[in-house]
Amino acid sequence: MTSVPSKNIWIKRQQCPCGDWKCYVTCEGDVEETSVASQLEKNETFQSDSMVSPYVGMVFKSDDDAFEYYGNFARKNGFSIRKERSRLSPQLGIYKRDFVCYRSGFAPARKKSTAEHHRDRKSVRCGCDAKMYLSKEVVEGVSQWFVVQFSNVHNHELLEDDQVRLLPAYRKIQEADQERILLLSKAGFPIHRIVKVLELEKGIQGGQLPFLERDVRNFVQNRKKIVQENDALLTEKRENDTMELLEACKVTKEMDGEFVYDFTMDENDKVENIVWSYGDSVRAYTLFGDVVYFDTSYRSITYGMHLGVWLGIDNNGKTILFGCVLLQDETARSFAWALQAFIRLMKGKCPQTILTDLELGLKDAVRSELPSTRHAISIWNIQPKISSWFFLSLGPRYPELKSMFDDLYHAENVDDFEHRWSQMVSMFGLGSDKHIALLYSLRASWASSYMRASLNRLVAPPIFLNQLRQEMQYMLTKTCIPLEEHARNFLTPFAFNDFQHELVLSMQCALSEMPDGSYLVHHYKKMDAERLVIWIPEDEQILCTCKEFESSGMLCRHTLRVFILKNYFQLPEKYYLSRWRRESSLVFYDNQSTQTNDDGWFQEFESLTETLLTESSITKERSDYVRRELPKELKKTY
Repeated sequence: MTSVPSKNIWIKRQQCPCGDWKCYVTCEGDVEETSVASQLEKNETFQSDSMVSPYVGMVFKSDDDAFEYYGNFARKNGFSIRKERSRLSPQLGIYKRDFVCYRSGFAPARKKSTAEHHRDRKSVRCGCDAKMYLSKEVVEGVSQWFVVQFSNVHNHELLEDDQVRLLPAYRKIQEADQERILLLSKAGFPIHRIVKVLELEKGIQGGQLPFLERDVRNFVQNRKKIVQENDALLTEKRENDTMELLEACKVTKEMDGEFVYDFTMDENDKVENIVWSYGDSVRAYTLFGDVVYFDTSYRSITYGMHLGVWLGIDNNGKTILFGCVLLQDETARSFAWALQAFIRLMKGKCPQTILTDLELGLKDAVRSELPSTRHAISIWNIQPKISSWFFLSLGPRYPELKSMFDDLYHAENVDDFEHRWSQMVSMFGLGSDKHIALLYSLRASWASSYMRASLNRLVAPPIFLNQLRQEMQYMLTKTCIPLEEHARNFLTPFAFNDFQHELVLSMQCALSEMPDGSYLVHHYKKMDAERLVIWIPEDEQILCTCKEFESSGMLCRHTLRVFILKNYFQLPEKYYLSRWRRESSLVFYDNQSTQTNDDGWFQEFESLTETLLTESSITKERSDYVRRELPKELKKTY
């Protein structure tokens, strides 16, 4: 009986953002799978040269360990094994295991078939007596498996290394290859062409795949059969489950008036897309929704649906979930609806910056639905694709390309970026590469130099990108500079840690005043990394060409160096952005929570928590004390 998988599994998307359906993306580990597997095979060969042959009295922790060991021994010696018999007792469970050579025993006699096309396939079994028998004993309460019989005498020829790998026991099609095979088969590729494509993508010679062409054929045929049998059941299950999700949203809305959701129906009156969020998430968005990361990297194997999650960070550096969406596809139309719905749920407020994956449909949707929002493509979503695109084609030169790409990502200015880019393209002969062309066309959305050149609002803070310290930090001063003590009174521990880091580094900066009153600031050992700092005394306004404040909302070491020179003991308060201030924490500014009949308890609670948090900033011991006592006080207050 055919059954539908009950467990919904989510995997990373493989479709390449270049738009070519024949091109796909894997994680860096998957790309290196071939070379890693090859290296492991070499290591196994090296280790198995000194591998001890099984012997009577040999001990294993489990029967699985024994089977794995015997299997490795068998592969090294030109044969494979299979599990034969096992014996069971009420006290010990399975207490005996018999592992035998794959050619052990004889094939049972078959009744002659009357079918016209019956294939009389010859059995490989020839009565080989090679075996390893095990028995389980419990020693001091611990189960152990002992080899009680072993024979390595075969009555058939043993295979060479290039032959033994083709035995059925060793021919495996990994999940990544399965996905690729199905994609190519769906596109109409014949089996022999699929095999050729896999060989070319892995950079190996013909016939060196860890499986045969007939394995690919059998896999495709079996999968098609399964898909045909399950398609109707899966469709029905998907429709039922999405309707259940919609009903759950309706029930949650009745129980919690702050819960919000939206959905669309297709032409058959079935749920197409659905988005939802909670009251706490909406309130968090009003405070910390300036920068949002829209993660669309996962899809459901079972349903074929795509999951999108909107995330942010609060002023303590902790991850916030703003909302979720399930989409039927990844078209620009679906992404546009998702963004529209999200903004509606967030009461019409658009983020200043949205970070996304390298996805052309999503880029078009952001441009159309969030025209005033800065669109940034996160570098951590680009780097794995670089590996997927160039690891195999460049071979040993790939690390050099990766290093050059990292350098140009951090290029100081646009001219420097363009120069380094031209060098990289020329050095590796990538002038006609479609992926390089795609990255270059989108450079204004990911390259640091272009991002800095066009910043006019808080954009993709490095604090956001580097993320995410989870514990409350204690705030010890590291300098005797009054600016540090003053900042500690305003900033959350998370933000103060970054401010403090820049302040300490400002001590390593030298500066020289220009005739117009601006300053050239540089590291005392690095004359080529100068930054221009413009000081406007009338407005107490300071600007630096590194654009750190515009980027992260935190002053850089260069501007702090100038403030110190100007004998500032306190920074102007406009340089303590509200999103990094202590009072911006949700615990203090949860407007919904304050709407109660008795405001006195909240004032008491606010005073208590403010005192505790202030105390926690002094020493580690007090910080540890607050972690213990704050939950207790919250329970008392409620």
